[in-house]
Amino acid sequence: MAGGPPAGDSGPDDPGNLDAWLEAARAWAEAQLERHFVPATAPLSGNPEAGDGRLSEALRYAVLGGGKRLRPVLVHLVGTSLGAAPQVLELPAVAVELIHAYSLVHDDLPCMDDDDLRRGRPSCHVQFGQAQAVLAGDALQAKAFELLAGGPPDLAAEWVRVLARAAGDAGMVGGQALDMTLARGAAAEEIRAMHGRKTAALIEAAAELGAVSARVAEALRAPVRRWGRALGLLFQATDDLLDVTGDAATLGKTPGADDRNARPTLVATLGLAGTRAEAARLAREAHAAAAELGFGPAHLARGLVERVHRRSS
Repeated sequence: MAGGPPAGDSGPDDPGNLDAWLEAARAWAEAQLERHFVPATAPLSGNPEAGDGRLSEALRYAVLGGGKRLRPVLVHLVGTSLGAAPQVLELPAVAVELIHAYSLVHDDLPCMDDDDLRRGRPSCHVQFGQAQAVLAGDALQAKAFELLAGGPPDLAAEWVRVLARAAGDAGMVGGQALDMTLARGAAAEEIRAMHGRKTAALIEAAAELGAVSARVAEALRAPVRRWGRALGLLFQATDDLLDVTGDAATLGKTPGADDRNARPTLVATLGLAGTRAEAARLAREAHAAAAELGFGPAHLARGLVERVHRRSS
């Protein structure tokens, strides 16, 4: 599996290939996390008396506890579909997942979204305490950019720029700030703007990191960004739906938290029917962008859009 799953356009006439490809892509992502992240459970300094053993445990707990691995999968799917070698995709795939993992650790904190369950297990702050959770998130963010900086010279700076823009105040962090300030029942456009930064920015960046790794022209990166953004907004729309319609056993986290905490969501503003219509519109936008990239109806990127649209967890 060293080279990763086949390219995204392999088996283009077999939509059923998506399940096999996703399984292989997730396994590839897990292998890269093990390879490029923390290879052992020992304290990071190698000194058991240095006091960082607990932090090392928290880092591994936050990153290696399962998950869909959607973002590294997107790096691989877009990159290989546009001609990148799987080996070139390893560092950006790991980096974007580390940023995602850090965001989940911090989002779950009592001062943020205050969630005690993540991926079917106690959240990082429940397991290790709030201080260690904050420090683990900080360390994961730093590690992501350290990895990218060690990449090929003609790619490293652009990788860093794309991911930093998506993760910072104009992207994910700014979206979290909006999420904490918007009131329940906020206008749909305000919620879309918040979702575009908090969730979609990092998914869009994952897709663009794949395109950057393939060294494609800017003209081709634009529809990649549109595809990633539509997919990210679709992911969040279905997340809002699942918080109302899902259950803890399937979701791996506590449902109904948005309503209990009076958070602004599409469901609160548009209702279930309106949010389902929003999700359908976003799926159409993603398919249109995929078509611009030359990805036909049976391409894995198109199947992934439908999988996100119809997901139950």
